[in-house]
Amino acid sequence: METKIHLESDGRRLELFGPNDAHLRMVRDQLTVQISARDGVVIISGEPNAVRTAADLFDHMQKRLIKRGKLNTRDVEELLSQTVHIGSSDRADVIEVYSGKGIIEPFTKGQLVYLKTMLKNDLTFCIGPAGTGKTYLAVAVAVSMLKKKLIRKIVLARPAVEAGERLGFLPGDLQAKVNPYLRPLFDSLEDMMEFSQMRKFIEMDIIEVIPLAFMRGRTLNEAIVICDEAQNTSRSQMLMFLTRLGRGSKMIITGDITQTDLPTGEKSGLVEAIGTLQNIPGIGLVELEKADIVRHRLVHRIVQAYDEKKHHEQEISKR
Repeated sequence: METKIHLESDGRRLELFGPNDAHLRMVRDQLTVQISARDGVVIISGEPNAVRTAADLFDHMQKRLIKRGKLNTRDVEELLSQTVHIGSSDRADVIEVYSGKGIIEPFTKGQLVYLKTMLKNDLTFCIGPAGTGKTYLAVAVAVSMLKKKLIRKIVLARPAVEAGERLGFLPGDLQAKVNPYLRPLFDSLEDMMEFSQMRKFIEMDIIEVIPLAFMRGRTLNEAIVICDEAQNTSRSQMLMFLTRLGRGSKMIITGDITQTDLPTGEKSGLVEAIGTLQNIPGIGLVELEKADIVRHRLVHRIVQAYDEKKHHEQEISKR
C-alpha cells in the first residue's frame, strides 16, 4: 500500500524531517515503512496498517509543529509512543491538557483512561507503579482547569516521610523539614508553568503544597485537591482527607499500593478507601500498569526485574 501526504508548510520541512532526516528515519524504523519526499509531498509505502499508522503520525507531527512552532526529537518520540501504545483508532480521542510550557498528552491507553476519569468524576483514585504519570497528569489537569478558571485553587498534599509524619528529627524550621517530601509536587508544577508564576500563585494562596496533616479542619470549595503517595496514609488520615471535599471541587488520590512505609500490620488508608468506595457513582478508579510507565525506558525494566525477583522469592518461601 502507498499513500501521499501533502506538507502543510513545505518551508518548514527541515524541522518536520529533522536534522539529516532523523525524524523520518525514526518513523521508518519504528513502523517498518518506506518513506520518501519530493515536491512538498511525503510518500509512505508498506503494509496497510503500518502505512495508515505512519500517515496518522505525520499528520500529528505537522499539527504539533504548527501549534508549538517547533518539533524536536523528543516530540517525535512522544508521538511515536502515543501511536504505538494508544493506536491510531483511539488517537482522535486523546485529550490535550495545555500547560504554560506546551501540551501535555497521555502516552498510553491507561493514561488516556486516567485523564478521562479525572475529568468525568469528582473523586478519582489512581494506583500504579512508579513512572506511570499518576501525579504528573493529576497536576496537569489541575493547572489546566486553573488556567481556564474552572477552579479557584489547587491543593497538593502528601504524607511527609511516613503515615505518622514524625518530622522532629529533621533540621530546620517546619518549611525546611517538609520541603524534601513535597519536592516531587513542586517539580511537576515547575514543568507546567514559569517559576515566577508558580511562586506568585503560591504567595497568593492560589496553589498550596502542604503536608497532609495540614488538611485537618478545612473545607475546600472550587478547588482541585490532590493527595500524592496516599498508600502511606492511615485509615483516619484518609477519612480526614476525603471529607475535605467542598462544592465545585475535584479530588484526586494517587499511590502505589505495593510500596508502603506504614508500620507492619497497619492497613493502608488508600487500600481501604478503594475497597469501601469504588462502587459509588461519581467516584472513579484507575489502575495503571507497568505498560504505562513513561519515564526513561530503563525504569520499565527496573520495575520488571524487581517484580520478577519478588515473585522468585515468594516461590522459594512456599517450598
